[in-house]
Amino acid sequence: MKEIRAIIQPHMLSRVREGLEELSHFPGMTVTKCRGLGRGRGQGGSFVQTEDELQYHDRECLIIVCSDEQCSEIVDVIASKAHTGNPGDGIISLCEVAVVTRIRTGQTGSDAV
Repeated sequence: MKEIRAIIQPHMLSRVREGLEELSHFPGMTVTKCRGLGRGRGQGGSFVQTEDELQYHDRECLIIVCSDEQCSEIVDVIASKAHTGNPGDGIISLCEVAVVTRIRTGQTGSDAV
């Protein structure tokens, strides 16, 4: 199983959610608000942090736990629906998940997602 974490622009959240809901088996997601700094200041730039220049940008963080088979399809949907072509579109990361337990039913592993 995999955990997908996507940091996207807030105004793209509904497009991403609609795209994910069109999948044949969408396992659901958790969405949290987050703030952060991107790298650089424009194309090829570098950012040297000083207290006067701290500017955080609001973003949404999506967390999705899914089977290995669903992972690439979910990542593709997020990447295509969240894409604007502008700086700050976000990132998607994947992590291996060792154990998942659904609290309500006690199901574990792939049955829990």
